[in-house]
Amino acid sequence: MSLPITTFSNENGPECLFKALGHPLVPALAAKLLGDLRSLGSVAVYDPFSIFCTFAAMYNTEGINIESAYVQDICHVGCLIGGVSAQPASLLPLSKAEAVFILAFDDNTNKIWRQFDHLLPSNIIRITLDRLKLPDSFLSNKKHYLSPINFGTNFAFFRDSDDLHTRLTTINYWHGYGASSVKLWLRLFDEEGGTLASWEEKLPDQGAAIVIDSRDVRKRFDLGPFRGQLFVHAIGIVGHEIIKYILDVFNDGYQTLSCTHDANAWPADLYAGLPAPDSGEEVVLWVQNSHPVTIPPNSIGLSCMGEDEICWVNKRVEPFATIPVNVADLMPEEKWGSQLEIHAGKYLVRPRYEITGPGTKRRIAHVNVERTDLVPDPNLPKIKGLVGKGYLLPAPVLPTNEYAVTVLWTPMATTQAQLAAKLSVFDKEGSELGSQTLRILDRGRSVPISLTECLQALNVDLDDSFGHVELTYDFDHKVGGDGWLHAIFRYKNLSSGHQAETSFGSHMFNLPVTYRSEPQSYAGPPPGLSTRLYVRLGEMPLDTLLHIIYPASMPWRDKSATMVTLIDSSGVEVANFAVEIPCGGSRLLDAKDMFGPEAIARAGSWGYISVRDFGCRLFGYHALVHRDGAFCLDHMFGF
Repeated sequence: MSLPITTFSNENGPECLFKALGHPLVPALAAKLLGDLRSLGSVAVYDPFSIFCTFAAMYNTEGINIESAYVQDICHVGCLIGGVSAQPASLLPLSKAEAVFILAFDDNTNKIWRQFDHLLPSNIIRITLDRLKLPDSFLSNKKHYLSPINFGTNFAFFRDSDDLHTRLTTINYWHGYGASSVKLWLRLFDEEGGTLASWEEKLPDQGAAIVIDSRDVRKRFDLGPFRGQLFVHAIGIVGHEIIKYILDVFNDGYQTLSCTHDANAWPADLYAGLPAPDSGEEVVLWVQNSHPVTIPPNSIGLSCMGEDEICWVNKRVEPFATIPVNVADLMPEEKWGSQLEIHAGKYLVRPRYEITGPGTKRRIAHVNVERTDLVPDPNLPKIKGLVGKGYLLPAPVLPTNEYAVTVLWTPMATTQAQLAAKLSVFDKEGSELGSQTLRILDRGRSVPISLTECLQALNVDLDDSFGHVELTYDFDHKVGGDGWLHAIFRYKNLSSGHQAETSFGSHMFNLPVTYRSEPQSYAGPPPGLSTRLYVRLGEMPLDTLLHIIYPASMPWRDKSATMVTLIDSSGVEVANFAVEIPCGGSRLLDAKDMFGPEAIARAGSWGYISVRDFGCRLFGYHALVHRDGAFCLDHMFGF
């Protein structure tokens, strides 16, 4: 069974009650609160906002003598609260309980006192969720406790062994929204969910780099080898409650070099896009409990996408603990080409998976939320003339004499039974070199597509050049779409055998009109036709590459006016590079060629690159490349 919590809704956006109750500092407070409630002879529960179920999902309420329960909304009268049938709040004065437990925080409890205090017996004990509040020093908005900005939190997979390390990098982008005195509160959990270290990082009042290296953490706190997860809470922030980051996985000599990005901070019921192993590969799913409640055995499972049979993980996962799950142990018959679903029960933020291939080459990536609330949109085929290509998914085509590219796509939402798509190839100047109609897929029936074979079939030669590919819906087959078009793009270095993979979903790009919040904007309402992307700078001996695509659902500006800026770790600009990208085209840029070795040296190891454009929305991928052929690649993020 899934945890009965609400994490995100299309109507209201991110929910944060589960974050407020599940913050790592809260379990100790909750233990004291629950102990006090159990010590009372009888308790009346008043649940005006229908959150007792969420509270009970996080914390064991057994042993509390609930004498009666009350609700504010009369539509909820008769619902069970702690096993007791709820009554209307108007009957609360008749309660004979020794105490009343009000399920509300701060400003809400003040309102409730004003409204109900005169109705309560003068000697009744009053207990509220204020007992679980974080200290004021943790709050960005002290006036409203359950403001999402107070819970700018996220998790990161974090590991350090003798020759495997992780590094989280981002910047203080809240400074650009006017925040000052921002700090990070961090807690490192080990594999069993125990606390290895807790500390704070104060951020300068500028767009400075944030770098958390597992080697530094291990040395600072005198730790042995560990693998687990890092909890990050950004405090004093404004404008953006989501913590975004790049996570690099590497060894000392960079023979292992891989990256992924921020976890989606809202646990979901289902995730998809977990690939079954290819020949010679081992695929490990990292199950990382995101809550202070134990995951019971057989609560996390895998299934072949679109199939009913679920293979359950028969292991108990302690609060905030991490366990590896070898896909082949659960599903030995599934081979490369199958995409697997993760039945996560809202216990996990977007999980990572790790693939070890021949020669112990290693790479890490993430799965994506599988939507349960979407249905195919009948309007999409009808509005094609108004939105052009509509939803499109762009990805790089690297020089084909150096890299092979494989595309793995499938319907993603549970209600999308079939999918028809078109794959189009563009050169760097935006000219369409050819397109191929892909077969109609039933849900889960993914088919790996070799882009090299597609290019050969289309008589396209990109041996020593680059371009990009786009996936779009193909409505000529009378098969609808829901906007949740996803694919995995896998890249292989033909000489070294190193691989990288990334996945993303489709969006509408560079339209003068809007449709269902598309084109998306990082700040302000759509269409949001501007770009602000972040790229971390690789330390020596790694080269930093940027593949910037100018996708357009309809013709937009003939050329972009893009500024690529090199910035040092303190947030000071070092150098600028202007680039024009034709509409529908792309550019593959090398940081050392753009800025020169002297400027790169001035920026330092923890410098970064900003990609800005005020007239169009770009989509980018970043890569780090080592001279022996190891490389990593993922899409950029913006804020």
